[in-house]
Amino acid sequence: MRAFFGSMTGRVFVVLLLGIVASAALTQWLAVGERTRAIERYRDFHALERAEQLVTTADVLPPASRPTYLRVAGRGTVKLEATELAMAMALPPTEFSAALQQRVGKQILLGPLAERPAVCDLPRKGRDFFAPSQWHGACETMAVQLRDGTVMKLSVLPPRTAPAAQHSELLAMLPFLLSIAALAYLVTRMTVRPLKQLAQAAKDLGNDINHPPVVLSGAAEIRQASAAFNAMQARIRQHIQQRTEMLAAITHDLQTPLTRMRLRLEKVHDDELQQRLVDDLSAMQQMVKEGLDLARSMDSTEIMQPLDLDALLDSVCSDASDAGQVVELRGHTAMAVMGRPLALRRCLGNLIDNAVKYGHYAHVSVERLMGAGRIRIRDGGPGIDQDQMARVFEPFYRVESSRSRSSGGTGLGLTIARNIAEQHGGSVVLSNHVDGGLEVTLVLPEYYLGR
Repeated sequence: MRAFFGSMTGRVFVVLLLGIVASAALTQWLAVGERTRAIERYRDFHALERAEQLVTTADVLPPASRPTYLRVAGRGTVKLEATELAMAMALPPTEFSAALQQRVGKQILLGPLAERPAVCDLPRKGRDFFAPSQWHGACETMAVQLRDGTVMKLSVLPPRTAPAAQHSELLAMLPFLLSIAALAYLVTRMTVRPLKQLAQAAKDLGNDINHPPVVLSGAAEIRQASAAFNAMQARIRQHIQQRTEMLAAITHDLQTPLTRMRLRLEKVHDDELQQRLVDDLSAMQQMVKEGLDLARSMDSTEIMQPLDLDALLDSVCSDASDAGQVVELRGHTAMAVMGRPLALRRCLGNLIDNAVKYGHYAHVSVERLMGAGRIRIRDGGPGIDQDQMARVFEPFYRVESSRSRSSGGTGLGLTIARNIAEQHGGSVVLSNHVDGGLEVTLVLPEYYLGR
């Protein structure tokens, strides 16, 4: 769940959902407020007509008949009842009393009283969630002086509360909220899917420069970004191809004059000078050979295919043992990797050759991690200083203390191995073992045969 809300999909979904819910809540609040005001206006109009009816009827009735009439007619929210108050206690007219005064005429006097019914300030029960908590319509008492001089009290009370609904308003809104959530999720998926495809294409580009281009789909901006990405991929592929071809051509063309030089060195009569020149020439030929290997390590034209990691390691280690190298293999993974067979053999071969060359032996162990295979190659050499761990991956860089020219190294082995590992979505990490020696860790992602 945390991963979902931490992703762009989750964040866009939450922002979109909260925005829609807030907009719906604001709209509902405004609609309920307008509906409440309309009900209050209608209720005030009805109370005004009811009050006019009560007052005018009581005015024309004989004083003896008024108690009976008021007892029968005063059961609603507009009540007229006898009182001992005097008109002198009345306050200035209110909006409701002024409207009623205009209806009943000047012969009947009206005056609001300071006494306010307690029910006016009570919270309304069973109200809507967005409705005001109190009644804001007409709610007051006033003194009424009839034409015969009788003073009565007129009370205008809030309407009775409607019975509570069996289901709450929030529960009734649940289908609406669920539909909004589903709509927000669909819109989010439609919006983020092209971006995820573009991100996956960028990841695939790092693993395989010859990966098929991104399909142009989605909105105009997404198609434009995808087209720019495809153009960038084509330019990168062209640059890598040109650099690889140039490096391969240079190193290949150097082999011919180097071979002629070796043949001519046979005619040198000074044995000591001849041996020195032959050693220098051998070093140059080794550099040319590894230059070709470096060019091949950047070439991704070899077809990717599922490979049994255990079988691949067993074959590479067996070939190294047959060549007289001290190599020991432990562990198994029973997993497959998607890779180029020759490139991975070159990667593993370089790492094992480095371990044997500089550490006298190579102890290879393999284990299966969560979605990856981890290969550790440990030697018995002096290790590498921590400040030079990153630099040894630079082309032609050698550690002076142990990886010197006299040992035959050219400084390209680890560069080639890392290039191949990164092309396969893996990594190469160096560390000094606690018991001495250098340990190289190669991690390759697992390939699921069922997908």
